[in-house]
Amino acid sequence: MIIDVPDGKDPIGYVWGEMVPGIGIPASQFSLSVYEHSTIDLRAFEAARLRIAQINGCIFCQDWRTERDGAKVESGFDEAVEKWRTTDAFDDRTRLAAEYAERYAVDHHGLGDEFWTRMKAHYTDAEIVELSMSIGSWLAFGRLNHVLGLDTACVLPGH
Repeated sequence: MIIDVPDGKDPIGYVWGEMVPGIGIPASQFSLSVYEHSTIDLRAFEAARLRIAQINGCIFCQDWRTERDGAKVESGFDEAVEKWRTTDAFDDRTRLAAEYAERYAVDHHGLGDEFWTRMKAHYTDAEIVELSMSIGSWLAFGRLNHVLGLDTACVLPGH
């Protein structure tokens, strides 16, 4: 871990809550709201989230599976996300979520008319905004946790 955490302190709670409470606490509230208030179907949500986790290299985020009403994506879903271009496990909406996440993270300047035409055929404008905010959250906070070495000590509140 890059940050020195006092003995007996939870690394995530200390870094996010105590070190910079004016930023960390609102950031964690935003991060949690992505999970609590999402209207994106679970498979598309997880395809985008896992693709960002894979790109970020965040160990915890790659192991985490979002649960909604007792449901989680199937075993092996993460491997399908890595192969989003060719997998037969995804419908168009799920595949687009993985593609959008990857391109948002590594080629956002390349999102042109052809891509947006495909997105708008499967997502409403509100869903595109929601997915964009979610991807932004995962990209920023997953990367922060990985860069600082917190991803090996990360536990989301309530889990």
